Amino acid sequence: MESGSQSCELCSNPGGAILWQSPLCRVVRVDDSHYPGFCRVIWTEHVREMTDLAPEAREYLMRIVFAVESVVRTLFAPQKINLASFGNMVPHVHWHIIPRWSDDRHFPEPVWGKVHRDGIVNRPPVSSDEMAHALSRLLGMIE
Repeated sequence: MESGSQSCELCSNPGGAILWQSPLCRVVRVDDSHYPGFCRVIWTEHVREMTDLAPEAREYLMRIVFAVESVVRTLFAPQKINLASFGNMVPHVHWHIIPRWSDDRHFPEPVWGKVHRDGIVNRPPVSSDEMAHALSRLLGMIE
């Protein structure tokens, strides 16, 4: 495993508004008006690949990812959730949890794909405090 690096944006910055954290990982909300509820789960230690983690750590991380997906589904009622872990641009283990709707600007492509429609579709507002509270409640039950 590699040690943290100041050149790694996820080692030197939170990566979004922190909603929940433990010593092992943090959940952040991505500031993207087109995708309300877009979150990342970021492993604290600088690790490049999931298989660099011990099996117990991988299981813990995925429990957090699935809990975030559950909270996003409950609070935002998207038509679909996209889960992604690339690391091509930032080689630090992290997962994207992205709520999707058939009228969002990229649908049916990934959010990094071609834009198919402009504008921001109104979604019911959910505050970061509401998200943090829901995550804390759910994660408190599974930790």
